[in-house]
Parts: sequence; C-alpha cells; structure tokens
Amino acid sequence: MLDQTRLPHESVWISCQSAEDVAQAIERMQVRGAPAIAIAAAYGVVLAAQEAAAAGDAGFDAQVMAAIRRLSATRPTAVNLFQAMQRLQAVLTEAESRAPADIAARLAAEADAMAAEDIGVNRRIGDLGARLFSSPARVLTHCNTGSLATVAYGTALGVIRSLHRDGKLLHVWVDETRPFLQGARLTAYELLADGIPFTLITDNMAAHFMRQGQVDAVVVGADRIAANGDTANKIGTYGLAVLCRHHGIPFYVAAPSTTFDLTIPSGDHIPIEERSEREVTHVLGHPLAPPGVRAAHPAFDVTPADLITAIITEQGVVERPDAARVAAVLRSSEGAREGGGRG
Repeated sequence: MLDQTRLPHESVWISCQSAEDVAQAIERMQVRGAPAIAIAAAYGVVLAAQEAAAAGDAGFDAQVMAAIRRLSATRPTAVNLFQAMQRLQAVLTEAESRAPADIAARLAAEADAMAAEDIGVNRRIGDLGARLFSSPARVLTHCNTGSLATVAYGTALGVIRSLHRDGKLLHVWVDETRPFLQGARLTAYELLADGIPFTLITDNMAAHFMRQGQVDAVVVGADRIAANGDTANKIGTYGLAVLCRHHGIPFYVAAPSTTFDLTIPSGDHIPIEERSEREVTHVLGHPLAPPGVRAAHPAFDVTPADLITAIITEQGVVERPDAARVAAVLRSSEGAREGGGRG
C-alpha cells in the first residue's frame, strides 16, 4: 500500500506480509479513511488465513479469529472496519468446506468482492451527489475522502470529481485539516493530479470565505453515522456545519451505506478516538510547541443531523436526515435490490 504518512513529498510503497503488519499500518495512519481501512483490514485477515493454511495448523479458525480481533481493535470510530470484519467472520463460520486452504481462498474472494463493490459504490455516490447541484458551484471540503481514503474515486471527493466531469464545478476550497493535515497533504495531492481547480486554506479561514460569498456548498465524508443521522467525521467537521447553518450554505455528507450504524440511536453513542498528543504538538516530526506542553487530540467530532442538508449514499439521498428518513432510504433500496430494481 502507498504510505500516506510520506505523502505528498515521497511516494513510498510498503508491503504487508501479515495481519500484524496491516494492523500497524492502520494504527500509524499509513492507510486511513474509513472504506480504505476496512478493505485493508479484510486483506489482513486473508494474510492470516493464508499463513495458517500453509502451516497446516489444527488451530486455523482460532488464528483467523485472532486476526479479526486484532484488526478490529486498531481504530474505534469508523464502523466500516467492524462491518468488514463481521462479513469475513461469517465466511469463516459458514464455509461448507472446513479445509483451511478452501476457506482462505473463500476469504480472499470475499475481500476482492468488497474492494470491487467499494469502487462501484463511490461512483454511484458521486453521480447522485452531482445531481444535487443545478449550477456550477464552489465547494469546500474537509479531510481526505478520495482514492487515498477508499479503493478508488472517493466519497465526498467522488462528488467533487463527478461535478468536475459534468462541468458543474467552479472551484474547490481545501481545508488543511489540522492536526494531521489530510487536506493539505492528501486532498491537494489528488486534486493536483486530476487537474481540478482548488485553493488550499487553513481550517480557520472557512468562515471568512463563507462570509465573502465564495462558498456555495460544503461536502464532507463520514466515519460513522448513527440511526438518526448524527455523523462522526474528522475533527473540525462540526464547526463547518455550524458555519454553514449561519451562512445559509448547504452542508452535505457523502458516505457509503456501510457507514451507517443502526445499532446506535444517536451520535452521543459514537466512540471518539483519542490520538497521540504529539500529532498536535509536532508537524511532520517538527515541534510547534514548547517541550512539556500538553495537548488534546480527539480525532473526530459529531455533527448533529439537524445541521446536515442531506446524506448522499449509493442507495439514495437522505434529505433532512432523521431516524425515519434514514430508515426509509435504506429500507426502500433494500427492497428494490431484492426485487431486481435500482436503489
């Protein structure tokens, strides 16, 4: 995988040979973004299964389950990871053949299917999101939600890519996204490569450009969405939603349906990852604060559903999200798929 901690100045590929290698890459944010974490972890389980099958160990199931538990413990907020692990656990427990090699092959096929599905999901999100814009727009985005955060194309950045493709994008404002600088390092890297017009701004400049009338919409991703539409995303997202409400600017969330966690009623129940203080006191290894300074680093915040104009999923758009509307969109799409129709 491409080591995202080295971007944009170095393109360094790392090779993961074990589930532990993948777990450490996730924890170090060498791979990040909710869908990308889920798929990387899935392949981590495959590595564990292949290793156990080659060893001919009678404890094959136990070794695969240990890998699933280890990978599930890497980052607590993004629900896509846990759904991917549950999907592979089902393959493990329901496989008709109990031959380790057969199960390892089945797990690999499932991981491949998940990766392929992610690409189609992202393109569908991009297309549905672009339809919400009737005229060319200046869009602000936060964190990185593109190909680096998914298998390909992206969620919120997928919407931006589709707008650009359709001739409905004037400009992108890219928040730097402190403290890890995913916007400055990664989103800018992707937009530059695609030739999409953008300007990088610091996080505390968003209100200024909104007041100047230079932002027509904000589109962000999500790491977990509660049943009522409350959304956890990269720290700083909630503040943008509040600014949008004050300035009368649409605030859109773009995320796959796997980001919904219908087992929790509201954002109050979403676990928020606390990361290292050093990521706040240092940038790219260079200290910003005096030695001994304490820092807080919640990696995510929760945006209440009533601040969200719409949630864009591959299954449909949830406008003015609440528990009933979320359930209606997910349920109607599920019924359409069962009947052979489109969601």
